[in-house]
Amino acid sequence: MHQLLRYNNFLRYTFLGMLLISIPTLLSAQTDAKTDSLAQYNHRRDSILASQYDISDLIGRIIHPKRKKEHSSKRSPITLMPNIAYNPTIGGQIGIKAVAGKVLGDPKTTTMSIAATSASITTKNIMVFYISHNVFTPNNKLNFQGAFALVKMVALDAGLGMTPHGKWTNADEEILANPEHKKYGAKYNAFTFNEKVYKRIADGLFVGAGLAFDLRRKITSSGPNGNVTPNTIYTEKHGFEPDSYNSNGLLFNLQYMTRDNPNRPYKGIYSDIGVRWNTTLLGSSKSAVQLTTDFRKYFSLSQSDPAHVLAFWYWGSYKLGGTLPYFDLPGTGRDVAVRSGRGYTIGYFKGISFGYAETEYRFPILKNRFLSGAAFFNLQTASDELGTKLFERWQPGGGAGLRVLFNKATRTNLCLDYAFGKYGSRGFFLGLNEAF
Repeated sequence: MHQLLRYNNFLRYTFLGMLLISIPTLLSAQTDAKTDSLAQYNHRRDSILASQYDISDLIGRIIHPKRKKEHSSKRSPITLMPNIAYNPTIGGQIGIKAVAGKVLGDPKTTTMSIAATSASITTKNIMVFYISHNVFTPNNKLNFQGAFALVKMVALDAGLGMTPHGKWTNADEEILANPEHKKYGAKYNAFTFNEKVYKRIADGLFVGAGLAFDLRRKITSSGPNGNVTPNTIYTEKHGFEPDSYNSNGLLFNLQYMTRDNPNRPYKGIYSDIGVRWNTTLLGSSKSAVQLTTDFRKYFSLSQSDPAHVLAFWYWGSYKLGGTLPYFDLPGTGRDVAVRSGRGYTIGYFKGISFGYAETEYRFPILKNRFLSGAAFFNLQTASDELGTKLFERWQPGGGAGLRVLFNKATRTNLCLDYAFGKYGSRGFFLGLNEAF
């Protein structure tokens, strides 16, 4: 019996010894497995991207025709380029832009972080300088979203709401409603700063909070009725200073996200529900509370070619209380990225509350992804102060466009769209990345 116990103790200590010896090996194996997994991911990624062709490949082929193609993983995550754009709001734009895209953690659990900065001038004498970012820490534990902008703006204005004929009772209301959609002009200098921090509370689910400051200075407007414009009528009616105001407030957001790429998703969901509370405690000219909703859904229509995508977008802003200044009212192109409402100028439609819906089909043209195409259709609705309710009236727009692969590593496209709207509104839209 005593010998049996000694034998059992021998086996026990032998097992423990072997376990202690093997722990470093097991840990090393786990590390190697992770390294191998990342290496396999990068290999698969480079294999996919090697079959694609972007503008950098084209430039490289022209400058160094005999140089071998480099792996995408060896490319710089920062791209410096001319900032060329065109749309009916700004006219032609020229400037310089730097964009960056990089995954700051495990690519399988961390969304690509993107950032951009630009300085530009347009043919309509609009000057813009901005810095923006959307940064995800490893495993998406935190998400930082924000932007800073200085703008000298020259804008077109077409009144408030979508009021049909016969709903006004005096000349001022008719000018404010502008049923014939006469063109008014406005100029102002703008300073914008906003920053939000989101914390992941579950897979794909984030809660966030932040601050927003929007300052307008040297506001002037004119049109067919001289200095009497929708802006001046609304501003006087609601007690704002005629040439300047502040919209400063707190931001509270709930976000859910599963999209595979923020620049050009193939699949997944992006949704954000937010409350903005403008308060005089932060220097806002007046208090106001807005609810905003942003929902986007992407369907990849082909397993063999995921670039065939059907995308849906709904963006809305709803007044819960208080009063907003005229040029801060929600409307065409007033989304965060200023990309809604192709077919119209920014602010063409605006309302006390506003809704926007769009669907788009995206498809490859060339097998190497250098050229792709898109077709889209959108609807806008707005409420006003003359009795027209949200969702009561809709205004359509739509068009089609060409996509040129600008950076395959970040899935960035140069987008060229021609879009139509009502009231003779139409135009060419040129910019980086998809509208949504």
